[in-house]
Amino acid sequence: MTTVMPEGEALRKAVKWISAEIGEHPDKSIPKLVNEAVARFDLSPLDTEFLMSFYKKGGSSARAS
Repeated sequence: MTTVMPEGEALRKAVKWISAEIGEHPDKSIPKLVNEAVARFDLSPLDTEFLMSFYKKGGSSARAS
């Protein structure tokens, strides 16, 4: 299976941050974490769409919904 690496340092940091937050706070929803990451890392709407899609598909440590 191929792992998709997002382009851009801010987006990579956001993926790492969200994955860590999922581990530390499993009760937080993915959309809430993505919104926090967007603000924290100043991400674009395209980056936001990528993150939502990535975690919906079970990306990096995403828990089952």
